[in-house]
Amino acid sequence: MLDGLLILLAFQFTGELLVRLLDLPLPGAVVGMVLLLLALITRAAVLQRVAPAANLLIGNLTLLFFPIGIGIVLEWDRYSEHGTALLVSIVVGTLLALILVTALLKLLIRSDS
Repeated sequence: MLDGLLILLAFQFTGELLVRLLDLPLPGAVVGMVLLLLALITRAAVLQRVAPAANLLIGNLTLLFFPIGIGIVLEWDRYSEHGTALLVSIVVGTLLALILVTALLKLLIRSDS
């Protein structure tokens, strides 16, 4: 399981490094996840090594959200100034995600048949 965690951290580090070196306008973690996805698609051995660590992290996901909640409470004044913009962006983003996921699911189900 330790090697799986190290692999996940290595992909995150690689993503951060690429973002800094290439001056990309993306978060390094997202680039690292895309690289991890490519590795999982092309090599089954990576999946077998990463799966136990990923399952452990998913099982304790609520612990990872706890610091975000504390940050929101501590920075409430900043969020309350832009409450309307935050609310609109959350609602529009959620609706857009639902529409895109639904369209993709329909496309995948249609191509499966």
